[in-house]
Amino acid sequence: MNHYDINLDRNNANYVPLTPLTFLQRAKDVYPDYEAIVYEDRSYTWSEVYKRAVKFASALSKIGIQKGDTVSFLAFNTPEIFEAHYSVPMTGAVLNTINIRLDANTINYILNHSDAKVLVVDRQLHLEVKKALKNLNKKITVIDINDKHADQSKLEKIGDLEYESFLNTGDENFDWKMPDDEWQAISLSYTSGTTGNPKGVVYHHRGAYLMSTGSTVAWNMPNRLNFLTVVPMFHCNGWCYPWTVPMLNGRTICLRNIDVKKIFELIDKYDITHFGGAPIVLNMITGAPESDRKKLKHKVYVLTAGAPPPSIIFKKMKSLGFEVMHVYGLTETYGHVTQCAWNDGWNDLDEDKQNEIKARQGVRYPNTEGVTVLDPETMKEVPKD
Repeated sequence: MNHYDINLDRNNANYVPLTPLTFLQRAKDVYPDYEAIVYEDRSYTWSEVYKRAVKFASALSKIGIQKGDTVSFLAFNTPEIFEAHYSVPMTGAVLNTINIRLDANTINYILNHSDAKVLVVDRQLHLEVKKALKNLNKKITVIDINDKHADQSKLEKIGDLEYESFLNTGDENFDWKMPDDEWQAISLSYTSGTTGNPKGVVYHHRGAYLMSTGSTVAWNMPNRLNFLTVVPMFHCNGWCYPWTVPMLNGRTICLRNIDVKKIFELIDKYDITHFGGAPIVLNMITGAPESDRKKLKHKVYVLTAGAPPPSIIFKKMKSLGFEVMHVYGLTETYGHVTQCAWNDGWNDLDEDKQNEIKARQGVRYPNTEGVTVLDPETMKEVPKD
């Protein structure tokens, strides 16, 4: 036996499971009064975000939510879904974020297949959600998000509980638990279902932690950045940035709906430094009329994922003051796991050739070797190729 194997077993002094829950805990301890999240006229510091997450976790625990249960969210990019990335796993439960654009049948399928015990839902989605709940084969607790910034003509009560009222039934001194093991599930995402029923993909605490730390290296993300939530937080957990940004004491600015004029306004107002978006969002930005644009005060870093945009889009974005990096991923890999990692030797190439290279995304992300996904039905590792 190797002498390093003797008396060096894991214990509480030398081993703590990797989990992004520690990012919020640290932000609260180190930067309690820094602004953490902004949405329209709402703003919360790290101490407030932490307190709200703990209270919501406590409220969930009081109605019986525990380790291994599923809590589903159908929500726009508002503080509630950001908080859910911490409050739900603080109970040991698993966060299931559902695409808000799905039809009633698909929502119904996901709620049944995931065995969701709770659904938190924005009232603007009442039409499809009420139809989905009508044919549900089990009882589920429904908690409404009543957002005054939504189209009030489209708001209608769905459940018997309301988010803020429910949160306030919780105890801010709730003794939430770290995961027993970093292999423990933290979230459940579903594929698009274009070739049949959506397939569920389980993310664990370790993978979410590694994805978050890997993104900071791959994208050269600094401390105190200002992040705009263009990518829906229901989509691969917002590419894991609800976990990444708190690690850096960054500020998250919520964007409920894709609105190019609003994007420019928020960039200007909050000195946005980073955001992600699909190629179609880049098309909208470069095609925006002059009246909707605001001149950037500094370079803004953008991730775009999926099919590579035409090289002309990179050129147009650069002319507006954006620096775009192309990445690629899928639901089964926590979002983007390959990137265009720039080499300095390419700086001497002509602009067209540089833009051609920028459209590539075949280099693996840092830390992705440790990111593992499980099949929710067999709980076995999904092969990487």
